[in-house]
Parts: sequence; structure tokens; C-alpha cells
Amino acid sequence: MHRRLLLLCALIISLNISTAQTIDFNSATDYSPYIFGHNLEHTRAAVNGGLSAQMLKNRKFAGKPSRNEGVASKWFGIGEKVFFTKEDFDDVYVRHLHLHNMHRWNELGSQAIQNLKGGNTAGLGQYEIALQKGKEYTLRTVTRVNMPIKLNVEFTNRKGDKVYARHTLSLSPSGKEWEICEFSMKSPADDNDAAIRYTFTEQTTLKFGALSMMPSDNFHGMRKDVVANLKAIRPRLLRWPGGNFAGEYRWKDGLLPVDERAPLGAATEIETQPYTDGYDYHEINTDDFIALCREVGAEPMLTINAAWCTPEECAEWVEYCNGDETTEYGKIRIERGFKEPFNVKLWSLGNEMGYSHMEGPKGPEGYAAMAEKHADAMLKVSPDLKLCSSGPYPNDNWAQKSAAALADKAPYVSLHRYSPDYAANNRGLIRYTTPEEIKTTYNKTVNSLTVNVNIAQHMRKSLDATGKNLMISFDEWNQWYAWYRPSCVTEGIFTARMLHFFLNDSNPLNMPIVCYFQPVGEGAIMIEPTSSHLSANGQMFAAMATHQDGKLCKIENNEDYSTAATITDGILTITLINAAYDTPRDFDFAINGKIRVAKLYSSDDLTPYSYFEESKLKASAAKGHIKTTLPPHSVALLRIELK
Repeated sequence: MHRRLLLLCALIISLNISTAQTIDFNSATDYSPYIFGHNLEHTRAAVNGGLSAQMLKNRKFAGKPSRNEGVASKWFGIGEKVFFTKEDFDDVYVRHLHLHNMHRWNELGSQAIQNLKGGNTAGLGQYEIALQKGKEYTLRTVTRVNMPIKLNVEFTNRKGDKVYARHTLSLSPSGKEWEICEFSMKSPADDNDAAIRYTFTEQTTLKFGALSMMPSDNFHGMRKDVVANLKAIRPRLLRWPGGNFAGEYRWKDGLLPVDERAPLGAATEIETQPYTDGYDYHEINTDDFIALCREVGAEPMLTINAAWCTPEECAEWVEYCNGDETTEYGKIRIERGFKEPFNVKLWSLGNEMGYSHMEGPKGPEGYAAMAEKHADAMLKVSPDLKLCSSGPYPNDNWAQKSAAALADKAPYVSLHRYSPDYAANNRGLIRYTTPEEIKTTYNKTVNSLTVNVNIAQHMRKSLDATGKNLMISFDEWNQWYAWYRPSCVTEGIFTARMLHFFLNDSNPLNMPIVCYFQPVGEGAIMIEPTSSHLSANGQMFAAMATHQDGKLCKIENNEDYSTAATITDGILTITLINAAYDTPRDFDFAINGKIRVAKLYSSDDLTPYSYFEESKLKASAAKGHIKTTLPPHSVALLRIELK
């Protein structure tokens, strides 16, 4: 391949776009595949209501019960003369393996139902169950009874006057042990607002420790359609479990069976669990995450709970991932069915340490002292780890007193940036109700790229000033609050420009890691109850993924990042962006080649819920030139076979 590239370089020295831009084939070089990275925040919309195939909400009965009723949040009680109580701490099924003083109220709970009159129907139910005709669902109940009873599990319409399917369980008392039943059910009809009902008629007490329902064709507890869409955007790196959630995560709980893992409560806010009443239900663990990474072709990057997990506990996580049968936790992994090490090399020493919303030291010296202890313990297990330090970057004080102090053990330094500034400081400026507002919002959104470029460049200077060989891990980026609103083509153009920035500048900025926050349910992949699809952002990730595995070409006079180019085995891949709001843009390629692929991604609609329409790009190849014109706010993909 290298020899063929040299021959091509001898024939074609440069490529001109318009009159000022030049792509130099002689500069073709490798670049880090990790600039196509993504975050997978364990909770929020990425797992709960996203990747997770779990269909029941609050299935482990966390939090306080409803006023005057005693029923756990998201559930409704069934029957008259029925007494509901939430049991906490002493009589529960879920548990933690280690607390380390990390106590969160109301994480441990079970639901008790006392039927006060024999023959009366009593039970528990939940609405908004999306049933698909003919689809098989796997259900589990974790129960305790003090006499034999018949428990009916039913799929019904919302009113409950139409039963789609029923399964009856014969439950028996077993002392203090919980009884686990697993079974399958199918629905003969489609119903996006069905209900599930658990009922009995005996005069006794029934306790639910946990309940579960998911499609039987799940992938490690994850939805296959969402996994397929994640694979479509080709992430080369996945950072997990946070994000902010890293400060609430307890990795050893993942060694428990999924139904037995206690919910994880938020510490100071519910930013990481805004859709689940402040609790996460730990639906996927380290094993599942690694299986997902291998399925979609991504390298794993794990973030430790630096504030609450001890250095020894973090080292044990490394050992679980990378150790062999001679190590304590490597042996545990093998006994769980994973003989080959997970080989996780990339680790973050906490997330956004030093900020008020994260627990732990607030100053650079305190964080560096704490992080060094974790790093020493982890490196003792696997000396070849690639560690990333955290902090409020770009910040010259943190660069000198934290990043530099940790440089020999953590050569990567985390950078997070959400834009644009106008949205963060005055969210009301995101307006789409008039043509003038649409234009203002569009221009400020797509042009906020400039601020991100400046921040990355400033951080590069701050790190260089330390005299240490430090690399940037730009491991969170997106539009501010994009996870709380629908995507649109405006944000898709911003995403495309950011990806061009990373392609063109990741090498000179020594920035080998870049992670979008975050694809599933909050930006690139939109989730419906029974389906999922790529958003405008997702369309851009899929389009830009065509650059993967190519050699990156240097482009002169590309300050607006309108162009990115890579070359592989004589095929030149070019993506072009016309970020102008209302004017077309001409591109003229001085090159002798044959167009193999010419795609246009465009849309007349820039408002929420809009998508790119994919069509054939009109491009001509004649007299050593390839010419094309892009309409306003559009992106193009060209693949050219060089002659």
C-alpha cells in the first residue's frame, strides 16, 4: 500500500479546492482512530430507556412510596382492601457488595402487598408497556410468600378490560429465601400503551424483591436494534460508565446477578438520572460493556470512581479486566465465563474532578495526591495502562499543579466542552419560530466550532508550558443541553464541522482521544419504545466514518474546516461542508480521477426533528478537474479512484 501511495504521489502532487485550498498527498499520514470515540454514560437516556432492553421502570422499588398508598414510584396498586408498604434495608432482595461509607438513602427496597380479604384481587401493575405482536418476552419475578399462592401475570390494555396474555405462577413459602421464577410470554397484538399486571386472591402477604421484563432476543440485556444503530456510526472508542455517573458507580456490584444489584442513587443532584427519579438500576455491568465494545468494534475506556473507590478497589477492577488465572480477580472473571482477558488499557482517573458537582478534592494539589495513589495501585497490576487525569481544563493552574504532577503516570489529560456559549448562558436564544430566529440559531450553533478550536489550542499551550509530554483527551463534546431536546440538521452541521476539526487538527494538537457525549438516546441515535434510528448527528457520524482506516492528508488554507481528505489503496475520500446559511459553494478539484461515490446530505429544514436527505451529488469529472456545488447547510461525500 505504501509503495502504491508513493507512485500516486509522483503522479499527483496536490489537489486544489476552489482557488485557495490545497490537499497535499505527500503529507498522507496515520492518525488516531480514537477521534471517532463516544461516551456511553451508564445511566440517563443512554442505558435506561436506551440501550437497555429492560421494559419495566423502577423494577427494584427504589425511592419513597406514593403518598397515602405505599406503592413504589412508576407502579400502581390493584384491588380494594389492599395494604401496600415499601420495605427498606431489613427485608430486601437487592444489595451492595461494598459501601465504603458511600451511603445513599432509599437505594434498598422491596414492595409488600397485603391482601386483607380472601377472594379479593390484589396486586401491582405498570402502564406504558410497548407490546409487539408475536414477539417473545422473557420475564422474571423475585418473590417471597408465607403461604402457597397463585400469581397471575397478565399483559392487558391500559384499562385492564382486555387480556392479551396470561401466565400463572405457583409460589410457595421458603422461609427467608427469595423465590426466582423465569418464564416467557407473547402478545397477540400490538399495543404501545399496554399494561402488565401481577395479581393474586389469597388472604396473605406477597413481597416483590425485583421484577423484570425484556425482549427474549436481547444482546447481553441490550436492545439489538440500538446495538445495530450504534454499530452503524462505527465508534472506535467507548468511554464508560461516566461522565458524572462515574462518581456514583460501584463496579463490584456488577459481580452480582442483574436483579440483585442495588439501585445506585445520585449524590448531590439527579443530572445523571433525570428520567429515573434519581436512581440507576445497574442493568449492564463490565462484562456486558466489554461484549458491546467487541460487537461494535470499539476500544473500551473505563472511568474509575476516584472519590469513593479505594486505590485497592480500582486496582482490583484492572485485575478483573486484565488479569490471568493466577490473580484473584482474573480468576473470578474466568469463573464467570470469560477466559480471555478484556485487555482494557485506557482508564480515566475520575471525571471532572475539582468541579462542585463532583465529590472529591476541589483543588489541583488534592486531586493529584489522590489520583496518584489510584494510578500507582492500578499500574502495579498492569504497567502498560494508558491513564487520563481529570480537572477543570483548560486551566493553567491545574495544568501546572495536577497534569504535570501526574504526567509520568497519566500522560492523557481530559478536556470537556459543550457549546455554544450563548446556549449555556441564555438558553432562551435557541429559537426557531421565525425565519430570523432560525438563521440566528443556526449561525451561532455552527460557528461555535471556533470557540472549541480556541479552547483546544489554549489547552495545548497550557500543557506544553509544563515541559511534560502530555496529550489531550477531548473526551466529552456536544451542544449544551442537547440531551434534553430533539436533534436537527442545525446540530448535524455542527457535528460535521467538529469531526472535520478533529480529523484535521488532532495530530498537531496531540489530541489522540475524542469522545462525543453521547450517541444513544441523546444525540446520534433516537430511541422509540420499539424502534430506533439515526438522528441528523448520527447521519454525520456514519458519513464521516468513511474516513476511518485511511491516511490523513494535510489541507492548507482550510481554516473553516470545510474539507477533510483521506486516502486508502488509491481511493481518495473527501467530505465537504458548506456551512453557509443561504449561499451555495463551489468546489473545484484539480485531479485526474474517476468518481466512484458522490453523495449529498442536505435539507431545507433546520428546525427540531429535521434530518438530512441523502441524494446523489451532481459532480463532473473532465479535463483533470472534478467540480461540484453544494447547496447551503449541506455535506457531501466523494470517493475518487485516482488515475
